[in-house]
Amino acid sequence: MTQADGTVLLTGATGFVGMELLARYLERTERPVLTIVRADSHEAAQERIDGVLTNLFGYGAGRYSDRVTAVAGDLTAPRLGLDPVRWDWLAAESTMIVHCAASVSFGLTLEEARTINVGGTRRMLDLAGRAQDFGVLERYAQVSTAYVAGTHAGRFYECDLDVGQSFNNSYEQSKFESEQLVRSTRDLPFTVLRPSIVVGDRQSGWTSAFNVLYWPLRALARGLFPAVPAIPSAPVDVVSIDYVADGIYELCESDGGIRETYHLTAGAEASTIAEIAELASGYFQQPLPRLLSPAEFLSADHGVARPMLEEGARYFPYFSVQTTFDDAFTRAQLQPAGIRVAPLREYMSRLLDYATWSRWGKHPIARVDAAAAYAGV
Repeated sequence: MTQADGTVLLTGATGFVGMELLARYLERTERPVLTIVRADSHEAAQERIDGVLTNLFGYGAGRYSDRVTAVAGDLTAPRLGLDPVRWDWLAAESTMIVHCAASVSFGLTLEEARTINVGGTRRMLDLAGRAQDFGVLERYAQVSTAYVAGTHAGRFYECDLDVGQSFNNSYEQSKFESEQLVRSTRDLPFTVLRPSIVVGDRQSGWTSAFNVLYWPLRALARGLFPAVPAIPSAPVDVVSIDYVADGIYELCESDGGIRETYHLTAGAEASTIAEIAELASGYFQQPLPRLLSPAEFLSADHGVARPMLEEGARYFPYFSVQTTFDDAFTRAQLQPAGIRVAPLREYMSRLLDYATWSRWGKHPIARVDAAAAYAGV
């Protein structure tokens, strides 16, 4: 069995990036897909995945259901909480492992984040090692984040990891430590993939996650703040989910990339805070907010908007970043496949169309319905 027809084991298939990867493997290959899902039983896990398939494909979900097998597992437990027989079966089936599951919360303590993100990576590496024992593993792909760069100022290259940086939150540090763990393995055919800030689809605007960039956009839409905490010239590295998922899929399906790291980032196409504020103000027909340093912003009196301010404070470091992510190697690999990163200004209005249509996620819309609406169906 070769990579072209072997089974893919995917974690995080119920999450934003994971479900888009699942869609690509189902639509573009004939591969069977195994998914690890946190659930009390395999039946409950399969029910969750069936819900994901309906979200992705609507009435067409049935044509893929026999190719996706959900396994109830706990990424923080030894052998994922599985008995030895099922553990070995899972390993023996896994030609490729794509570890996408993680807690993306910025509010966890470091120990909590480590338990999920570092511990989860350790369990998946155990599984990868067992798959190697069976002679079947061709690639282990670790979906990380470009923000392992932490507080580093200046250019951060794809070959960089530990450059003496500190971290803005437990998420960044736990993902950094997870990468260290992957790189410490001997003879593992790994690939590391680092997306930056992931937003909705560049065509339909669809997203299932309203984090980071969406917080100041929502505040601006409601006219809550005459000012926002940001450095006007700070780069905001934003990438659409379709670029990220297409890139991960292509890089994992290609023959190369073993023990390589890829930045799925905007790089030279990154927007600035000032540009984003101007685009959003024009869309919502709101006055252009003043851009203050985070310290100035926090010291101001925001009155009734204080609760929303406290909710968004965890995102403030991302609006004064001084890091530029070098993605030259990744672009060179993806260009022959016709995969390119688009600047945010090309699709910002579609992101905001979807955000307002779904009331910023309060009324979720299925991916299949958002795509149909964009196509005019």
